[in-house]
Amino acid sequence: MNSKILMIVGDYGEDLEIYFPFQALTLLGFQVDAVCPQKKKQDKVKTAVHDFRDGDQTYMESRGHDFTINADFPQDPSQYAGLVLPGGRAPEYLRLHDEVLVVVEHFLKEKKPIVAVCHGIQLLTAVGGIEGKKLTCYPACKFEVTKQGGVYEKVGYDEVVVDGNIVTSPAWPGHANAFREFVKLLGVTITHK
Repeated sequence: MNSKILMIVGDYGEDLEIYFPFQALTLLGFQVDAVCPQKKKQDKVKTAVHDFRDGDQTYMESRGHDFTINADFPQDPSQYAGLVLPGGRAPEYLRLHDEVLVVVEHFLKEKKPIVAVCHGIQLLTAVGGIEGKKLTCYPACKFEVTKQGGVYEKVGYDEVVVDGNIVTSPAWPGHANAFREFVKLLGVTITHK
């Protein structure tokens, strides 16, 4: 089993959506290469914390932690078994980098496991290739899904939608479910004794 996972991050990506997958997948024995275009191994990205409060029309944002990039951006994505696309504000500008789009397109075309949380969907919609796929995301991104021919599924923030090789969740409260499904696609089953 290929145990290398690629995670594309950038400044003001959502803190939990970066740290949780990095730590959880590492705990399970995967090598997670966290990369960012125009940054090198050991550079840092700033994260943002998004919090949901009853009565607010959208999430509240505050400054998160610094996250250290642990690999250079890959020239060849074929070495990776799966792709993690965290949300936050980073995807809105990461999709402007051709090298990011090439990587995302590789995973879509090769039907390798992809997990996109929250605004991470913006990297899938920028590439296309989601026509007819059932997907979810932060509700503000649903029009990007439908304009690209995807089928937006409204689910709770702690729920997921799985369609083939793609796992999506609207926000970080869905991490446990999203990454359980993602690792299943990678051939890992988590059981309790």
